[in-house]
This record gives sequence, structure tokens and C-alpha cells, in this order.
Amino acid sequence: MKKVSVEATNDLCPQTLFVYGTMNEDGTPNFGLFCWFSYCWFDQLGVICAIGGSKRTLENIRRNKVFSANLVVESNLPLADYFGTADGRDGDKMDIAVEWEKGAVLPVPVLCSSPLSFELEVEKEIVTGERDEVVLLCQIRNTLEDERLVDSAMTSEEIFKAVAAVRTCGDEDYWSWDGRHIGKWHERAKEIKPDVEIGAAARGN
Repeated sequence: MKKVSVEATNDLCPQTLFVYGTMNEDGTPNFGLFCWFSYCWFDQLGVICAIGGSKRTLENIRRNKVFSANLVVESNLPLADYFGTADGRDGDKMDIAVEWEKGAVLPVPVLCSSPLSFELEVEKEIVTGERDEVVLLCQIRNTLEDERLVDSAMTSEEIFKAVAAVRTCGDEDYWSWDGRHIGKWHERAKEIKPDVEIGAAARGN
């Protein structure tokens, strides 16, 4: 295999998608779509994630120090894409039907349509840029999982197929874990609200 130097890219590095749930100052929920998410180790499993640009989600996390991370799967992709398209500062972003509940341990909104949700507490924030780009190191305070997936008789392959998680790369497309193209960024959102506009945060502003 001969390799050549190219510009820095994550195009060949599939990223799992999560919807972050935070509470606004008035006690209403806010959800946003993110993909720069991975794991780290404290004395136990933790989460490391990056958020860039001016976003309501980051404002809420900085104020409350807690949030939820809800796995995006094929069945809730339109809703997740909507959360990644509409702007959190628009008063009508959450004017849709969303089934959510409070976390079992932390005061965070949890997305009911997700089969896996982490309740996270921020341990440390590292500023990496001039436009609110940050890396968050988080403790997992609780993990909520669809009870059907806890069945020890299921194989890893059966669990992956049952979950049907969604991934993305740098191509602004959504892909299934078995390689099917399942939509483009901001298009599946129209299944939730046909006239949704791409917000400033989604444009990187």
C-alpha cells in the first residue's frame, strides 16, 4: 500500500451521531445534533466531545454543567436532523411533537426515541479556538438503555442490527452502519417540518 500526504480530514472516519439534551433557563428542553463524540477514562468510562461555534446547547451546558447524549438511530433520524437544522435561538424550534423525559439521575431532558442515552456531567472544559470551540470531558452519571437490548442472549451482531445507529463523515450525508445511504444533512428534517430553515448554528455561524 502506497500512501500520499493529503490535507487533514476525517472523511474516512465514520462518526456516530448523538442528540444532546439541555435545559433552557426557563426550564424548557433544547435538543441539538452533534457527532464529535468519543470516550475517555477517569476512574471509569467517560465521554469526550467537541462543540464548535455559537450554540444554545453550549450556552446551556456551560450554565448547568450537565446534559444528555442520545444515540441517533434510523427510526429517529428525521427528528435528529431537524434538531441539527433548526436554530436553538428561534422561539419555534421546539414547537413540534417531541417525546422526552427527565433523566433518572440528572436534571436533563432525555429523548425517548433513542435506545441509548447518557446522563453527563461536565468535569472539565478546554477552549480550543476563538469562536467558542471547546472540548468537554464528562463523567457518565447514568446510562439509560432500551430494556430489549439488555437481553444477554442477543449477539453483538443482533444488537447492532436492532439498534441501527446512524453515522456520518465529512460529506454531509447520513449512512447506516451496513453502508446504505439514508439521507443528506438538512433534508430528512423536512419530514418533521417541511418549511424548516437552516439556522445560523447549523451554517457554522
